[in-house]
Amino acid sequence: MKTAIVDYGMGNLHSVLKSVQAAQALSGKAAEIYLTDRPEDILAADKIIFPGQGAMPDCMAALRQSGLGEAVEDGLKNKPFFGICVGAQLLFKHSEEGDTAGLGWFKGRVKRFAANQTDGHGGRLKVPHMGWNTVRQTRPHPLFKDIGQETRFYFVHSYYFAPEDPETILATSEYPHEFACIVGKDNVFATQFHTEKSHDAGLLLLRNFLDWQP
Repeated sequence: MKTAIVDYGMGNLHSVLKSVQAAQALSGKAAEIYLTDRPEDILAADKIIFPGQGAMPDCMAALRQSGLGEAVEDGLKNKPFFGICVGAQLLFKHSEEGDTAGLGWFKGRVKRFAANQTDGHGGRLKVPHMGWNTVRQTRPHPLFKDIGQETRFYFVHSYYFAPEDPETILATSEYPHEFACIVGKDNVFATQFHTEKSHDAGLLLLRNFLDWQP
């Protein structure tokens, strides 16, 4: 089993690689896990992890310039696929960040948090949303195995998913209003939070992905 982590020049790639390797050890199943910037390696993989970090316009430009776009889209259509943070936002049709077109796998937009939001005590909420936050599962999914309701994951983001199809929303969080933080459809699963920074819970999600046969 080959799992490719897509290296298009944007993302906390070595941290992602180490966390996927740790998740593979939890799984106990043989797997070849590698970082790659070669389309042929992505096409040859059985599973794909698509991380991202930074601004969406820069990530989309890097994806186009790297020549990996077609291989990534092939993976979206044909293989178990895990998008992380901006690598998940890229799967939507459009982002308000830089008025940027995405890959369009999910219908909907990526929107910016309002700058004037306050918490329940009237304190101003900072943008980006940064730190640990609870995640509420809204639909069952194989990747939630051994992960309880209200588990905390680590977020760093100024923009959030706004899917058109509620059926694609698998989990939500709040800041301060509810927003979708995990989306999925068929063979594709994507999280707004960083699995590689989410300690044991993030490792369980990645372990479940490595075991997943959609």
